[in-house]
Amino acid sequence: MIKRTTALLFCLLLAFVGWLPGKAAAQGLNLVRDAEIENTIRLYATPLFRAAGLNPNAITLYLVNDKSLNAFVAGGRNMFIHTGLLMEADGPLEVIGVLAHETGHISGGHLASRTQAIKTAQTSALITTLLGIGAAIATGQGGLAGAVASGGQDVALKNLLTYTRSQEASADQAALTFLTATKQSPRGLMTFMEKLQGQEVLFTDNQDPYLRSHPLSEDRIIFFRDQTEKSPYKDVPASPDLIERHDRMVAKLTGFLEPLSRVLRKYPESDQTVPGRYARAIAYYRKGNLDQALPIIDSLIAEHPEDPYFHELKGQVLFENGRIDESVTEYEIAKSKLPNSGLIRQALAQAQLETNDPALIDPALENLEVILQHEPNNAFAWRLTAIGHGRKGDKAETSLALAEAALARGEYGEAVGFAKRAEGLLDAGSPGWLRSQDIANEAERLQKERR
Repeated sequence: MIKRTTALLFCLLLAFVGWLPGKAAAQGLNLVRDAEIENTIRLYATPLFRAAGLNPNAITLYLVNDKSLNAFVAGGRNMFIHTGLLMEADGPLEVIGVLAHETGHISGGHLASRTQAIKTAQTSALITTLLGIGAAIATGQGGLAGAVASGGQDVALKNLLTYTRSQEASADQAALTFLTATKQSPRGLMTFMEKLQGQEVLFTDNQDPYLRSHPLSEDRIIFFRDQTEKSPYKDVPASPDLIERHDRMVAKLTGFLEPLSRVLRKYPESDQTVPGRYARAIAYYRKGNLDQALPIIDSLIAEHPEDPYFHELKGQVLFENGRIDESVTEYEIAKSKLPNSGLIRQALAQAQLETNDPALIDPALENLEVILQHEPNNAFAWRLTAIGHGRKGDKAETSLALAEAALARGEYGEAVGFAKRAEGLLDAGSPGWLRSQDIANEAERLQKERR
Protein backbone atom coordinates (compact mmCIF):
# COMPACT_ATOMS: atom_id res chain seq x y z
CA MET A 1 0.00 0.00 0.00
CA ILE A 2 2.82 2.40 0.93
CA LYS A 3 4.62 1.62 -2.31
CA ARG A 4 1.49 2.33 -4.36
CA THR A 5 0.82 5.56 -2.47
CA THR A 6 4.39 6.69 -2.97
CA ALA A 7 4.10 6.06 -6.71
CA LEU A 8 0.88 8.08 -6.85
CA LEU A 9 2.41 10.94 -4.94
CA PHE A 10 5.48 10.89 -7.13
CA CYS A 11 3.29 11.49 -10.17
CA LEU A 12 1.71 14.42 -8.36
CA LEU A 13 5.06 15.85 -7.26
CA LEU A 14 6.46 15.91 -10.77
CA ALA A 15 4.79 19.30 -10.99
CA PHE A 16 7.16 20.44 -8.25
CA VAL A 17 10.52 18.93 -9.08
CA GLY A 18 9.86 18.96 -12.81
CA TRP A 19 8.33 22.43 -12.75
CA LEU A 20 6.98 23.51 -16.11
CA PRO A 21 7.27 27.30 -16.55
CA GLY A 22 3.82 27.50 -18.15
CA LYS A 23 2.32 26.25 -14.88
CA ALA A 24 4.25 28.63 -12.66
CA ALA A 25 1.37 31.06 -12.21
CA ALA A 26 -0.92 28.22 -11.26
CA GLN A 27 1.57 27.15 -8.62
CA GLY A 28 1.24 30.51 -6.88
CA LEU A 29 4.17 32.24 -8.57
CA ASN A 30 3.49 35.80 -9.66
CA LEU A 31 5.74 36.04 -12.69
CA VAL A 32 6.52 39.47 -14.15
CA ARG A 33 8.22 40.45 -17.37
CA ASP A 34 10.29 43.46 -18.34
CA ALA A 35 12.61 43.75 -21.32
CA GLU A 36 15.24 45.86 -19.57
CA ILE A 37 15.43 43.77 -16.39
CA GLU A 38 15.44 40.48 -18.28
CA ASN A 39 18.26 41.73 -20.49
CA THR A 40 20.24 42.90 -17.46
CA ILE A 41 19.97 39.53 -15.72
CA ARG A 42 20.81 37.77 -18.97
CA LEU A 43 23.90 39.96 -19.25
CA TYR A 44 24.92 38.94 -15.73
CA ALA A 45 24.27 35.25 -16.30
CA THR A 46 25.50 34.52 -19.82
CA PRO A 47 29.25 34.52 -19.03
CA LEU A 48 28.57 32.21 -16.07
CA PHE A 49 26.57 29.79 -18.21
CA ARG A 50 29.35 29.68 -20.78
CA ALA A 51 31.97 29.14 -18.09
CA ALA A 52 29.88 26.19 -16.88
CA GLY A 53 29.75 24.70 -20.36
CA LEU A 54 26.02 25.39 -20.64
CA ASN A 55 24.21 26.80 -23.66
CA PRO A 56 22.87 30.21 -22.50
CA ASN A 57 19.95 29.91 -24.92
CA ALA A 58 18.88 26.65 -23.29
CA ILE A 59 18.34 28.28 -19.89
CA THR A 60 15.23 30.37 -19.33
CA LEU A 61 15.24 33.14 -16.74
CA TYR A 62 12.07 34.14 -14.87
CA LEU A 63 11.26 37.08 -12.60
CA VAL A 64 9.09 36.31 -9.59
CA ASN A 65 7.29 39.25 -7.99
CA ASP A 66 8.16 38.45 -4.38
CA LYS A 67 9.90 40.61 -1.79
CA SER A 68 11.84 37.75 -0.21
CA LEU A 69 15.48 37.04 -0.98
CA ASN A 70 15.35 33.98 -3.15
CA ALA A 71 16.50 32.37 -6.37
CA PHE A 72 16.10 28.77 -7.45
CA VAL A 73 16.27 26.44 -10.41
CA ALA A 74 13.50 24.05 -11.40
CA GLY A 75 12.34 21.86 -14.23
CA GLY A 76 15.84 21.22 -15.50
CA ARG A 77 17.10 24.53 -16.85
CA ASN A 78 14.71 27.22 -15.62
CA MET A 79 16.10 29.80 -13.23
CA PHE A 80 13.75 31.90 -11.09
CA ILE A 81 14.91 35.14 -9.44
CA HIS A 82 12.79 37.00 -6.88
CA THR A 83 12.43 40.74 -7.29
CA GLY A 84 13.24 41.08 -3.58
CA LEU A 85 16.71 39.68 -4.14
CA LEU A 86 17.34 42.15 -6.97
CA MET A 87 16.10 45.10 -4.94
CA GLU A 88 18.01 44.24 -1.77
CA ALA A 89 21.30 43.25 -3.38
CA ASP A 90 24.15 45.66 -2.74
CA GLY A 91 25.24 45.98 -6.33
CA PRO A 92 25.56 43.64 -9.28
CA LEU A 93 28.26 41.43 -7.73
CA GLU A 94 25.82 40.02 -5.17
CA VAL A 95 23.30 39.11 -7.85
CA ILE A 96 26.02 37.64 -10.04
CA GLY A 97 27.29 35.60 -7.09
CA VAL A 98 23.86 34.09 -6.49
CA LEU A 99 23.43 33.36 -10.20
CA ALA A 100 26.84 31.64 -10.17
CA HIS A 101 25.75 29.44 -7.26
CA GLU A 102 22.47 28.48 -8.94
CA THR A 103 24.38 27.75 -12.13
CA GLY A 104 26.45 25.37 -10.03
CA HIS A 105 23.31 23.45 -9.11
CA ILE A 106 22.35 23.16 -12.78
CA SER A 107 25.78 22.05 -13.96
CA GLY A 108 26.03 19.62 -11.03
CA GLY A 109 22.78 17.86 -11.92
CA HIS A 110 21.40 18.38 -8.41
CA LEU A 111 17.79 18.62 -9.58
CA ALA A 112 17.99 15.07 -10.92
CA SER A 113 19.16 13.92 -7.50
CA ARG A 114 16.13 15.53 -5.90
CA THR A 115 13.80 13.73 -8.28
CA GLN A 116 15.46 10.41 -7.42
CA ALA A 117 15.00 11.14 -3.73
CA ILE A 118 11.25 11.21 -4.26
CA LYS A 119 11.31 8.04 -6.33
CA THR A 120 13.01 6.09 -3.57
CA ALA A 121 11.08 7.57 -0.66
CA GLN A 122 8.87 4.99 1.09
CA THR A 123 8.53 6.06 4.70
CA SER A 124 5.20 7.22 6.08
CA ALA A 125 6.81 10.39 7.40
CA LEU A 126 7.95 11.38 3.93
CA ILE A 127 4.58 10.47 2.45
CA THR A 128 2.96 12.92 4.86
CA THR A 129 5.39 15.57 3.69
CA LEU A 130 4.58 14.83 0.07
CA LEU A 131 0.87 15.18 0.79
CA GLY A 132 1.48 18.60 2.22
CA ILE A 133 3.48 19.73 -0.76
CA GLY A 134 0.94 18.25 -3.15
CA ALA A 135 -1.77 20.27 -1.42
CA ALA A 136 0.33 23.40 -1.75
CA ILE A 137 0.75 22.76 -5.47
CA ALA A 138 -2.98 22.29 -5.93
CA THR A 139 -3.93 25.41 -3.99
CA GLY A 140 -0.95 27.64 -4.64
CA GLN A 141 -0.56 28.16 -0.90
CA GLY A 142 2.88 27.30 0.42
CA GLY A 143 1.73 27.71 4.01
CA LEU A 144 -0.56 24.74 3.65
CA ALA A 145 2.38 22.47 2.84
CA GLY A 146 4.15 23.60 5.99
CA ALA A 147 1.08 22.97 8.11
CA VAL A 148 0.53 19.44 6.85
CA ALA A 149 4.21 18.56 6.95
CA SER A 150 4.79 19.86 10.46
CA GLY A 151 4.89 17.75 13.59
CA GLY A 152 8.06 15.75 13.20
CA GLN A 153 8.38 15.86 9.41
CA ASP A 154 11.07 18.57 9.29
CA VAL A 155 13.86 16.13 8.52
CA ALA A 156 11.94 14.55 5.65
CA LEU A 157 11.03 17.95 4.26
CA LYS A 158 14.61 19.16 4.31
CA ASN A 159 15.82 15.99 2.66
CA LEU A 160 13.27 16.46 -0.10
CA LEU A 161 13.27 20.18 -0.77
CA THR A 162 16.73 21.37 0.17
CA TYR A 163 20.08 20.65 -1.29
CA THR A 164 22.36 18.34 0.64
CA ARG A 165 25.49 19.63 2.34
CA SER A 166 27.62 18.03 -0.36
CA GLN A 167 25.50 19.58 -3.11
CA GLU A 168 25.81 23.00 -1.52
CA ALA A 169 29.57 22.58 -1.23
CA SER A 170 29.71 21.50 -4.85
CA ALA A 171 27.65 24.51 -5.99
CA ASP A 172 29.80 26.82 -3.85
CA GLN A 173 32.98 25.54 -5.45
CA ALA A 174 31.45 25.66 -8.91
CA ALA A 175 30.33 29.26 -8.37
CA LEU A 176 33.85 30.28 -7.40
CA THR A 177 35.23 28.48 -10.45
CA PHE A 178 32.80 30.27 -12.76
CA LEU A 179 33.55 33.65 -11.18
CA THR A 180 37.28 33.10 -11.56
CA ALA A 181 36.87 31.95 -15.15
CA THR A 182 34.97 35.16 -15.93
CA LYS A 183 37.48 37.29 -13.95
CA GLN A 184 34.88 38.48 -11.46
CA SER A 185 35.19 38.97 -7.74
CA PRO A 186 33.54 36.42 -5.43
CA ARG A 187 33.06 39.16 -2.84
CA GLY A 188 29.42 39.63 -3.80
CA LEU A 189 28.60 35.98 -3.13
CA MET A 190 30.37 36.22 0.22
CA THR A 191 28.52 39.36 1.33
CA PHE A 192 25.17 37.94 0.23
CA MET A 193 25.74 34.83 2.33
CA GLU A 194 26.81 37.00 5.26
CA LYS A 195 23.46 38.79 5.01
CA LEU A 196 21.67 35.48 5.37
CA GLN A 197 23.88 34.29 8.22
CA GLY A 198 22.14 36.55 10.71
CA GLN A 199 18.77 34.97 9.90
CA GLU A 200 19.66 31.47 11.07
CA VAL A 201 18.34 32.19 14.58
CA LEU A 202 14.94 33.25 13.22
CA PHE A 203 11.98 30.94 13.10
CA THR A 204 11.63 29.28 9.72
CA ASP A 205 8.61 31.34 8.68
CA ASN A 206 10.64 34.53 9.13
CA GLN A 207 13.67 33.36 7.23
CA ASP A 208 14.17 34.19 3.60
CA PRO A 209 13.41 31.18 1.38
CA TYR A 210 16.96 31.09 0.03
CA LEU A 211 18.27 30.22 3.48
CA ARG A 212 15.69 27.46 3.94
CA SER A 213 16.51 25.75 0.64
CA HIS A 214 20.24 26.45 0.79
CA PRO A 215 21.25 25.62 4.37
CA LEU A 216 24.03 27.82 5.66
CA SER A 217 26.74 27.03 8.18
CA GLU A 218 29.64 28.84 9.78
CA ASP A 219 31.97 26.57 7.81
CA ARG A 220 30.50 27.83 4.56
CA ILE A 221 30.91 31.45 5.61
CA ILE A 222 34.54 30.78 6.52
CA PHE A 223 35.00 29.06 3.17
CA PHE A 224 33.60 32.05 1.26
CA ARG A 225 35.80 34.48 3.18
CA ASP A 226 38.88 32.34 2.69
CA GLN A 227 38.29 31.84 -1.03
CA THR A 228 37.53 35.52 -1.53
CA GLU A 229 40.89 36.44 0.00
CA LYS A 230 42.63 33.93 -2.26
CA SER A 231 40.91 35.10 -5.44
CA PRO A 232 43.11 37.09 -7.83
CA TYR A 233 40.00 39.13 -8.62
CA LYS A 234 38.89 39.79 -5.04
CA ASP A 235 39.19 43.57 -5.36
CA VAL A 236 37.96 43.86 -8.93
CA PRO A 237 34.83 46.01 -8.82
CA ALA A 238 31.85 45.59 -11.07
CA SER A 239 32.18 47.55 -14.29
CA PRO A 240 30.54 50.99 -14.43
CA ASP A 241 28.16 49.62 -17.06
CA LEU A 242 26.97 46.81 -14.75
CA ILE A 243 26.62 49.22 -11.82
CA GLU A 244 24.53 51.57 -13.96
CA ARG A 245 22.34 48.71 -15.16
CA HIS A 246 21.88 47.47 -11.60
CA ASP A 247 20.92 50.90 -10.29
CA ARG A 248 18.40 51.35 -13.09
CA MET A 249 16.97 47.89 -12.48
CA VAL A 250 16.47 48.61 -8.78
CA ALA A 251 14.93 52.01 -9.56
CA LYS A 252 12.54 50.47 -12.06
CA LEU A 253 11.45 47.71 -9.71
CA THR A 254 10.99 50.24 -6.91
CA GLY A 255 8.92 52.52 -9.13
CA PHE A 256 6.64 49.72 -10.28
CA LEU A 257 6.33 47.72 -7.07
CA GLU A 258 6.47 50.22 -4.20
CA PRO A 259 3.91 52.88 -3.23
CA LEU A 260 4.66 56.45 -4.24
CA SER A 261 5.50 57.49 -0.68
CA ARG A 262 8.28 54.88 -0.44
CA VAL A 263 9.58 55.75 -3.88
CA LEU A 264 9.88 59.41 -2.90
CA ARG A 265 11.65 58.52 0.34
CA LYS A 266 14.23 56.48 -1.54
CA TYR A 267 14.43 58.81 -4.54
CA PRO A 268 13.48 62.33 -3.36
CA GLU A 269 12.92 65.17 -5.81
CA SER A 270 16.43 66.36 -5.06
CA ASP A 271 17.80 63.17 -6.62
CA GLN A 272 18.40 64.14 -10.23
CA THR A 273 20.29 60.99 -11.18
CA VAL A 274 18.95 58.82 -13.99
CA PRO A 275 17.77 56.07 -11.59
CA GLY A 276 16.12 58.65 -9.32
CA ARG A 277 14.15 60.27 -12.12
CA TYR A 278 13.36 56.87 -13.64
CA ALA A 279 11.81 55.63 -10.41
CA ARG A 280 9.79 58.80 -9.85
CA ALA A 281 8.50 58.89 -13.44
CA ILE A 282 7.23 55.32 -13.11
CA ALA A 283 5.69 55.99 -9.69
CA TYR A 284 3.90 59.15 -10.90
CA TYR A 285 2.56 57.35 -13.97
CA ARG A 286 1.25 54.53 -11.77
CA LYS A 287 -0.67 57.14 -9.76
CA GLY A 288 -2.13 58.54 -12.98
CA ASN A 289 -0.18 61.79 -12.72
CA LEU A 290 0.95 62.22 -16.31
CA ASP A 291 1.68 65.94 -15.81
CA GLN A 292 4.61 64.91 -13.62
CA ALA A 293 5.54 61.60 -15.26
CA LEU A 294 5.82 62.60 -18.91
CA PRO A 295 8.13 65.62 -18.44
CA ILE A 296 10.57 63.42 -16.51
CA ILE A 297 10.49 60.76 -19.20
CA ASP A 298 10.97 63.39 -21.89
CA SER A 299 14.00 64.73 -20.04
CA LEU A 300 15.50 61.25 -19.90
CA ILE A 301 14.87 60.77 -23.63
CA ALA A 302 16.40 64.16 -24.42
CA GLU A 303 19.57 63.16 -22.57
CA HIS A 304 19.61 59.58 -23.87
CA PRO A 305 17.80 59.53 -27.23
CA GLU A 306 19.27 56.14 -28.17
CA ASP A 307 18.01 54.39 -25.04
CA PRO A 308 15.20 52.00 -26.07
CA TYR A 309 13.80 51.56 -22.58
CA PHE A 310 12.91 55.22 -22.06
CA HIS A 311 10.99 55.20 -25.35
CA GLU A 312 9.36 51.92 -24.31
CA LEU A 313 8.26 53.45 -21.00
CA LYS A 314 6.81 56.48 -22.74
CA GLY A 315 4.98 54.20 -25.14
CA GLN A 316 3.52 52.26 -22.21
CA VAL A 317 2.39 55.43 -20.43
CA LEU A 318 0.74 56.79 -23.57
CA PHE A 319 -0.89 53.47 -24.50
CA GLU A 320 -2.39 52.91 -21.06
CA ASN A 321 -3.82 56.42 -21.10
CA GLY A 322 -5.58 56.06 -24.43
CA ARG A 323 -3.04 57.93 -26.57
CA ILE A 324 -2.60 54.96 -28.88
CA ASP A 325 -1.25 56.65 -32.02
CA GLU A 326 1.43 58.43 -30.01
CA SER A 327 2.37 55.20 -28.26
CA VAL A 328 2.95 53.48 -31.62
CA THR A 329 5.52 56.15 -32.48
CA GLU A 330 7.43 55.59 -29.23
CA TYR A 331 7.30 51.82 -29.50
CA GLU A 332 8.56 52.04 -33.10
CA ILE A 333 11.56 54.02 -31.90
CA ALA A 334 12.19 51.53 -29.10
CA LYS A 335 12.03 48.63 -31.59
CA SER A 336 14.45 50.38 -33.94
CA LYS A 337 16.95 50.67 -31.09
CA LEU A 338 16.43 47.11 -29.84
CA PRO A 339 14.99 45.01 -32.70
CA ASN A 340 15.61 41.67 -30.96
CA SER A 341 13.39 42.45 -27.97
CA GLY A 342 10.27 40.31 -28.15
CA LEU A 343 8.55 42.25 -25.38
CA ILE A 344 9.00 45.57 -27.16
CA ARG A 345 7.73 44.07 -30.42
CA GLN A 346 4.75 42.62 -28.58
CA ALA A 347 3.84 45.98 -27.05
CA LEU A 348 4.20 47.60 -30.46
CA ALA A 349 2.00 44.96 -32.11
CA GLN A 350 -0.70 45.43 -29.49
CA ALA A 351 -0.64 49.20 -29.99
CA GLN A 352 -0.72 48.81 -33.77
CA LEU A 353 -3.81 46.63 -33.55
CA GLU A 354 -5.47 49.00 -31.06
CA THR A 355 -5.27 51.87 -33.57
CA ASN A 356 -7.83 50.00 -35.72
CA ASP A 357 -5.82 51.18 -38.74
CA PRO A 358 -6.02 48.48 -41.46
CA ALA A 359 -2.59 49.56 -42.73
CA LEU A 360 -1.01 48.50 -39.43
CA ILE A 361 -2.42 44.95 -39.30
CA ASP A 362 0.31 43.36 -41.43
CA PRO A 363 3.14 45.18 -39.59
CA ALA A 364 1.63 43.97 -36.31
CA LEU A 365 1.48 40.39 -37.58
CA GLU A 366 5.08 40.64 -38.76
CA ASN A 367 6.16 41.71 -35.27
CA LEU A 368 4.20 38.87 -33.71
CA GLU A 369 5.72 36.33 -36.10
CA VAL A 370 9.21 37.37 -34.96
CA ILE A 371 8.19 36.97 -31.31
CA LEU A 372 6.64 33.55 -31.82
CA GLN A 373 9.74 32.23 -33.56
CA HIS A 374 11.54 32.65 -30.23
CA GLU A 375 8.59 32.20 -27.85
CA PRO A 376 6.25 29.64 -29.42
CA ASN A 377 4.36 29.23 -26.13
CA ASN A 378 3.56 32.92 -25.75
CA ALA A 379 -0.22 32.74 -25.33
CA PHE A 380 -0.74 36.52 -25.44
CA ALA A 381 1.21 36.86 -28.70
CA TRP A 382 -0.95 34.11 -30.21
CA ARG A 383 -4.08 35.92 -29.00
CA LEU A 384 -2.92 39.12 -30.69
CA THR A 385 -2.16 37.11 -33.82
CA ALA A 386 -5.73 35.81 -33.81
CA ILE A 387 -7.02 39.37 -33.54
CA GLY A 388 -4.89 40.43 -36.51
CA HIS A 389 -6.08 37.61 -38.71
CA GLY A 390 -9.64 38.20 -37.55
CA ARG A 391 -9.43 41.83 -38.67
CA LYS A 392 -8.35 40.56 -42.10
CA GLY A 393 -11.29 38.15 -42.22
CA ASP A 394 -9.07 35.04 -42.32
CA LYS A 395 -11.14 32.59 -40.30
CA ALA A 396 -8.75 29.66 -40.77
CA GLU A 397 -5.65 31.47 -39.48
CA THR A 398 -7.72 33.03 -36.70
CA SER A 399 -8.87 29.61 -35.51
CA LEU A 400 -5.34 28.22 -35.75
CA ALA A 401 -3.92 31.10 -33.68
CA LEU A 402 -6.67 30.69 -31.08
CA ALA A 403 -5.84 26.98 -30.90
CA GLU A 404 -2.16 27.83 -30.29
CA ALA A 405 -3.14 30.33 -27.59
CA ALA A 406 -5.40 27.83 -25.82
CA LEU A 407 -2.71 25.14 -25.93
CA ALA A 408 -0.17 27.55 -24.43
CA ARG A 409 -2.61 28.45 -21.63
CA GLY A 410 -3.33 24.80 -20.85
CA GLU A 411 -6.96 25.05 -22.00
CA TYR A 412 -6.82 21.73 -23.83
CA GLY A 413 -10.50 21.25 -24.62
CA GLU A 414 -10.63 24.73 -26.13
CA ALA A 415 -7.44 24.03 -28.09
CA VAL A 416 -8.95 20.90 -29.63
CA GLY A 417 -12.08 22.78 -30.64
CA PHE A 418 -10.24 25.60 -32.39
CA ALA A 419 -7.76 23.19 -33.98
CA LYS A 420 -10.57 21.09 -35.45
CA ARG A 421 -12.24 24.22 -36.78
CA ALA A 422 -8.97 25.36 -38.40
CA GLU A 423 -8.43 21.90 -39.90
CA GLY A 424 -11.78 22.12 -41.61
CA LEU A 425 -10.99 25.51 -43.12
CA LEU A 426 -7.40 24.94 -44.26
CA ASP A 427 -6.22 23.18 -47.39
CA ALA A 428 -5.44 19.50 -46.73
CA GLY A 429 -1.71 18.91 -46.53
CA SER A 430 -0.81 22.58 -46.03
CA PRO A 431 1.55 23.53 -43.16
CA GLY A 432 -1.33 25.10 -41.24
CA TRP A 433 -3.51 22.03 -41.73
CA LEU A 434 -0.74 19.76 -40.44
CA ARG A 435 -0.16 22.07 -37.48
CA SER A 436 -3.87 22.03 -36.59
CA GLN A 437 -3.70 18.25 -36.37
CA ASP A 438 -0.58 18.39 -34.22
CA ILE A 439 -2.27 20.82 -31.83
CA ALA A 440 -5.39 18.66 -31.55
CA ASN A 441 -3.36 15.51 -30.91
CA GLU A 442 -1.12 17.20 -28.34
CA ALA A 443 -4.05 18.83 -26.54
CA GLU A 444 -5.96 15.53 -26.38
CA ARG A 445 -2.89 13.76 -25.02
CA LEU A 446 -2.33 16.39 -22.34
CA GLN A 447 -6.01 16.41 -21.46
CA LYS A 448 -5.90 12.66 -20.82
CA GLU A 449 -2.78 13.06 -18.67
CA ARG A 450 -4.48 15.74 -16.61
CA ARG A 451 -7.37 13.38 -15.85
